[in-house]
Amino acid sequence: EVQLVESGGGLVQAGGSLRLSCAASGFTLDDYGIAWSRQAPGKEREGVSCISSSDDSPYYADSVKGRFTVIRDNAKKTVYLQMNSLKPKDTAVYSCAAVLLCGRPPWVMEYRGKGTLVTVST
Repeated sequence: EVQLVESGGGLVQAGGSLRLSCAASGFTLDDYGIAWSRQAPGKEREGVSCISSSDDSPYYADSVKGRFTVIRDNAKKTVYLQMNSLKPKDTAVYSCAAVLLCGRPPWVMEYRGKGTLVTVST
């Protein structure tokens, strides 16, 4: 069974940090890029970051550039999203997805997890 399971969300104060994890199973992670997207209440889904299967030149949305870092560990079948200097506007449900190609969104998501909630308080 193909699964992508996100974890690491929670409540954090503005300026704080969180590290999200995306654990993959049931497919060969090496063959896919992993994209992180987020959806805040009442807003459209936003592509946040994408790291290709070859781990070169990750994509970051302008809204998170310089604050978020995506890291993949194929041996652990896990991709991480390190989020620093968090802002209240970063509050959203964050999801990871397996994609064939990264670059600028929109991405064609082959598989997607259910998401983890990140809440940033003032």
